[in-house]
Amino acid sequence: VFTMAQVIQEQGAESIEKRIGVDATGARFNSIIAIEAVRNVVGTGAPEMNALVNPGAISATSMVTGASADAVWAKIIGIHNDFAGRQLTVLQDVYKSESDSNQRNQAIGALMFAYGYIKTDWKQAVDLYTRQCSIGVNARDLATMAATLAARGKNPVTGKQVMDPAKVPSVLAVMATAGLYDDSGKWLYHTGLPAKSGVGGGIIAVSPGKFGIAVVSPPLDNAGNSVRAQKAIADISNALNGNPYAANAATR
Repeated sequence: VFTMAQVIQEQGAESIEKRIGVDATGARFNSIIAIEAVRNVVGTGAPEMNALVNPGAISATSMVTGASADAVWAKIIGIHNDFAGRQLTVLQDVYKSESDSNQRNQAIGALMFAYGYIKTDWKQAVDLYTRQCSIGVNARDLATMAATLAARGKNPVTGKQVMDPAKVPSVLAVMATAGLYDDSGKWLYHTGLPAKSGVGGGIIAVSPGKFGIAVVSPPLDNAGNSVRAQKAIADISNALNGNPYAANAATR
């Protein structure tokens, strides 16, 4: 989410839409078949994916500008720090483990480069993506990050305007349509909340203008989303009238 936010902040919402796409894939988060399906149906390099599944997320990472890998990483970790309201660090043991076993993501990176989604060094993009996936956060960090999106890009803890308010809706829109992988439609149907899950068991959700919420609970369903986090967020949101589509949303 937040690397996509960095790209949108720097290059505008159309940059993600034109290079990667903003459509749900209807496939698992690490699907290679989804990449091939787009190519076969629409054409090579067609922007018919999104930046919240592995192929699109690796491509979004490649779009962050910088003269070197260190410069790109400084921007990526910087925006995560700003959203969380504190200095975050990479869990080196997780990063090493992921780097030693990310052959599928390497294949995805090479394929996305071959099909024109990645214009720079795909190996660097995969490495930086792996590093960002190894950033250590807790539930409070994630809730603060979600609350910053809910507050139109202003961190409610630090008071810093992290993102242009006019660009936040583009981030929330992709979260709404693709944030819970191939169960995104089901989630939106029941809660109305833009959200993003991670296969580590965390989910963040945003009720625009009201609150951000995060739950971490590792057991996952078949789509790769935390079972208990979905239930907890849905119940709390219902109690707080968080669904922006609900009839009473504007009056509470």
